[in-house]
Amino acid sequence: MRDVTETMVGFARTLRAAGGAADPERVQAMLAALDHLGVLDPSGVYWAGRLTLCADPDDLARYDRCFAAYFSGATAGPSRRPPPVVVRRVTVAEPDGGAAGEEEEDGDLKAATASAVEVLRDRDVARLSAAERAEVARLIALLDAGAERRRSRRFAPAPSGRLDPARTVRETLRRGGETSLLRHRAHRTRPRRVVLIVDVSGSMSPYADALLRFAHAAARSGGRDVEVFSAGTRLTRLTRELRHRDADAAMAAASAAIPDWSGGTRLGEELKEFLDRFGQRGLARGAVVVIASDGWERGDAALLGEQTARLRRLAHRVIWANPHKARPGYEPLTAGMAAALPHIDDFTSGHSLAALEELARLIADGGKGRAHARRAG
Repeated sequence: MRDVTETMVGFARTLRAAGGAADPERVQAMLAALDHLGVLDPSGVYWAGRLTLCADPDDLARYDRCFAAYFSGATAGPSRRPPPVVVRRVTVAEPDGGAAGEEEEDGDLKAATASAVEVLRDRDVARLSAAERAEVARLIALLDAGAERRRSRRFAPAPSGRLDPARTVRETLRRGGETSLLRHRAHRTRPRRVVLIVDVSGSMSPYADALLRFAHAAARSGGRDVEVFSAGTRLTRLTRELRHRDADAAMAAASAAIPDWSGGTRLGEELKEFLDRFGQRGLARGAVVVIASDGWERGDAALLGEQTARLRRLAHRVIWANPHKARPGYEPLTAGMAAALPHIDDFTSGHSLAALEELARLIADGGKGRAHARRAG
């Protein structure tokens, strides 16, 4: 029962992050309803939450999106924006007569709208307050960071495509030798593998939490086709820890598994270890590989360049997210970054919610419709 409670509280937290009215009192009502309906029936779980966590009609569509994203891995669409805050300008009366605090007439009344979400989207996560970080973390959990679909070697029945002789013959035999319809087959599609390597060294500590939360969102979107590693002074595989449904529980498990948090950086050695141990097993072959690092390499920069080139020969696409890229006047002049840059397809930032949304689009795009961009800006 404890696991059920943690799962449902995590769902309520997700719904609340999307703007729903899932306060503690409603969560308690939902858990009480589940005691009567049971948790083995998906329909019972759905209606227990819908009848207790929704406060008005506007919550229904939001609830359906979050329920699908949390329990089935479907994409949670963007929630409705919060209503604008109307700010009225209040003026002090002139000495010749008007009452203090009286609102100006007609043209003197001005309305301004502001959205907290829109303000936070472009803010550097390293400069956020604790409350703002918590809000951005909730929004990151709702990102869809799934990859494009690629053609599989396997075939499936299809209305058109290649002729399927075996199915056609079986159908003919079932009809007593009379040929009726020709059967066809086409290649199946499956999500392209995504590999995320997140630098957790001291220089990346202001951004590591947000990037690992993004990796959790990717793991939720892509399921078994997503692999996550942390890199610092050693390589740590975090795939199992980040598959937990609840973002906070996943982050706690990942934090406990990382032995070199806020340490040094030997990215070239870690990338070589990744390719030696996992590259030959197919994790990197044909995958979209995302390296999130500022490029401060304490080891051999030439080794980092060699291993990035090796990775590029295996991967479908290599994306490098460097939070410092967003700073005015930034140039990739560090030895590690300069060595890796010629072997990168896309160079982006990942310093804010908007930048992480762009990173998700790059992963989903898969390089379709445009040339690979090996550039610094």
